[in-house]
Amino acid sequence: MFLLTFKAEDGLRLGVKTKAGVVDVKTALAALSPVVTDNPIPDSIAAVLRGGQAARQGLADFVAQVVSSGETAAWLLAENSLQFGPCVPDPGKIICIGLNYRRHAAESGMPVPETPVLFSKFSNTIAAPGESIPLPATAKKYDYEVELGVVMGRRARYVSEAEALDYVFGYFAANDVSVRDLQQRTSQWLLGKTLDKFAPIGPYLVTADEVPDPQKLWLRSWINGELRQNSNTADMVFGVAQLISYISQYFALEPGDLIFTGTPEGVAMGMQPPVWLKPGDEMTMEVEKLGKLTNKLVAESGG
Repeated sequence: MFLLTFKAEDGLRLGVKTKAGVVDVKTALAALSPVVTDNPIPDSIAAVLRGGQAARQGLADFVAQVVSSGETAAWLLAENSLQFGPCVPDPGKIICIGLNYRRHAAESGMPVPETPVLFSKFSNTIAAPGESIPLPATAKKYDYEVELGVVMGRRARYVSEAEALDYVFGYFAANDVSVRDLQQRTSQWLLGKTLDKFAPIGPYLVTADEVPDPQKLWLRSWINGELRQNSNTADMVFGVAQLISYISQYFALEPGDLIFTGTPEGVAMGMQPPVWLKPGDEMTMEVEKLGKLTNKLVAESGG
């Protein structure tokens, strides 16, 4: 399934992308009698993630019922009419991996890590597709990073690499927006990674069954239409299964936690000379099977 959120008068709503259009789950539930099922039918991303496999199956069954009914009523929407929200609006932990592509480590002048490099973002960084990303005047070296994002669907603690992908709910396209002068100010990267809206995600949360192998996905980024990054998750130093297993040896991963798995070569920092982002620039990130994520940069207003 391709899940998404979109803005409505009562807040963000859960949508499911289908060939017939986007199913507005809340409206459809209010209008239709769901199929008889022992599984709950969630009406939000949070409820899907909390409900586990039963909620996912209940939602899939209901969407199949809605589409097969042939109705074209208010609960079936044209995707181009929607204002998207973040595909996971209220994540738990946001764990990021640094220098996780061999050629990106090379362009950064850093050795390939022997163990995963972990850092974090906070929930203030989450932004929606199409949302403007503010650039404060207090820094200069703004950069982009296309990444494969992972959403956990089950609690993972001390899991093996062989089992790790069974704990994944789904995947999404992400942009780990960074500001290098702040990132490099100290040995800790936190400040350069956690500015407001510096983690756009979406447009879709794609369930794991739609992505048979997360290590065979193309990633691309464009700045103002110019291709900057063009690589494949096969170049990861540590694959998704390795990352989940490694992290779970030290602390639990919970449903709704996000992992940003690192970026390939082609970032502004690696250019000679660097071409930093500025207000007015448009960033487009794409991960194969997961869709394109576009955001425009603006000068931050106010103080």
